[in-house]
Amino acid sequence: MSGAIQTHVLAVYIFLIIMIFNFYSVISVKDFIKLAKRLKFMTPLYHFSNAVIMYTGAIVAFYATTFSFTIGLMIPASIFLLVIEIKRYKKMRVIKSDDVKLQEEFLVYAKKIYTIEIMVLIAVYIISKVF
Repeated sequence: MSGAIQTHVLAVYIFLIIMIFNFYSVISVKDFIKLAKRLKFMTPLYHFSNAVIMYTGAIVAFYATTFSFTIGLMIPASIFLLVIEIKRYKKMRVIKSDDVKLQEEFLVYAKKIYTIEIMVLIAVYIISKVF
């Protein structure tokens, strides 16, 4: 069981690093096409790390044999992060290279999305330590 827990925690850290990298990219990369390519490359890594978190979390939860508040919180948080990232990607992929207004709107939207994602992950971590 300790291996599954270590893998789960490592995957959470990798997930957080990916989120922070994406947030940093949205803030620092000025060329939208370059940003879109970078985020498009990072999206499968984001979803893979979230899937690893869900899978290892399920293993740890079955080892625990009791359904706790923390487990009940982590399941909807993982699903929320999955859905919100899909919405961000869908909004990004339809923006054309010459549509500057949509690009500017997307940058504001992406900053909000990544801020929410990071805050959700940190909140779940804090709550899991309290309960």
